[in-house]
Amino acid sequence: MSDFEIAREVDGAKGRYVIRQGGEEAELTYSIVSPSLVIADHTGVPEAMRGSGAGLALVERIVEDARTEGFKITPLCPFVNAQRARHPDWADVFAV
Repeated sequence: MSDFEIAREVDGAKGRYVIRQGGEEAELTYSIVSPSLVIADHTGVPEAMRGSGAGLALVERIVEDARTEGFKITPLCPFVNAQRARHPDWADVFAV
């Protein structure tokens, strides 16, 4: 895991993980389908934070939470799906 401070925000059936740094926000948004399934919708990293590992840190966090809380992730977001493909050890938490 990274050294980023990642906040988790949930509002009804929507949620996001966010890293706030220097007035900028990187986020990974998701939809809650059920207690056992979430859809990772979008990952956005502002230009100022590109190359910092913020996007990967957000994906690592949702993977960690999926393992801890027992839900599966459907990777609709292309970035999340690309990271899933690069990390076969995460296969246990992805519903693909």
